[in-house]
Amino acid sequence: MTHDLLNRIDQRTRLAGHNRLALLLFRLGGRQLFGVNVFKVQEVLRRPTLFQVPGLPSQFSGVADVRGRSIPVLDLGMAIGHPERLENDANAPGYLVVTEFNRSLQGFLVSGVERIVNIAVEDIHPPPETGSESSHLTAVTRFADELIQVIDVESVLADIAQLRTDTTLDPALSLPEGCPPLHVLVVDDSRVARQQIRSVLDQLGVQTTLLSDGRQALDHLLQIHASGEDPGQRYAMVISDIEMPAMDGYTLTTEIRRHPALSSLYVLLHTSLSGVFNNAMIERVGANAFVAKYSPHELAEHLLLRLNEVAHALMAEA
Repeated sequence: MTHDLLNRIDQRTRLAGHNRLALLLFRLGGRQLFGVNVFKVQEVLRRPTLFQVPGLPSQFSGVADVRGRSIPVLDLGMAIGHPERLENDANAPGYLVVTEFNRSLQGFLVSGVERIVNIAVEDIHPPPETGSESSHLTAVTRFADELIQVIDVESVLADIAQLRTDTTLDPALSLPEGCPPLHVLVVDDSRVARQQIRSVLDQLGVQTTLLSDGRQALDHLLQIHASGEDPGQRYAMVISDIEMPAMDGYTLTTEIRRHPALSSLYVLLHTSLSGVFNNAMIERVGANAFVAKYSPHELAEHLLLRLNEVAHALMAEA
């Protein structure tokens, strides 16, 4: 892992909106190649000394002191049940991938780091259907004739923590009495994130359509328009992640604003990229609002700003 490679991580995070996905490639022991979205990566270090902390789940190897910050370190191979992972003893080689998402720092222990690559969106594909809700893959692709499995790190952590997606909202966070039915389009490649957002909207009494990437969402909206229906009448708003493989949220928002039949849609970008989030890009693509992941109460407050507006307009027309 060269110093030059580490210096290029920040540069790669500027790819959003250009129909390419930047992946940090690594191995967890054995030949299988894995990837994680570079947007989430802060830095990569050789495996540091790890300190034990009582009460950590067994998938965690300990805590690392990185520039004065205590970062929990997850043995990623163990967490996803990778059959070829190296045993994580004190003498094992490895690297620490330090990430920032959902407003927190998290370290992932891997056996080896390969490189950063840029993959065209047409070469990114959904993971294979396994019939399991606990899949930790968000996409698959290929590089230099090797299969790359792209890991949904939020899903990995959520499964370990047995994260609940049905957090109860404050009763004061509600739509007006007599509100007509409202419908929201949710676009996120993370299974956990989709369920979290749906839980909030369910409690507000709002119907949801859940899609897993920006390309799918754009095609869906254009199909509604082609059928003769106004997408702006069907959906009170669109909630979109930013870092998605097939089409990122910046590009989705740009395409919505470019199309006359879609341009009036209200778009809220909802992302875990607190460390590299670019306010100038949000303004440039024309999103209406932004909320960092993940606080259900904060998300509900932002949703209600728009949903109350739509509800009052519909009630006034009735």
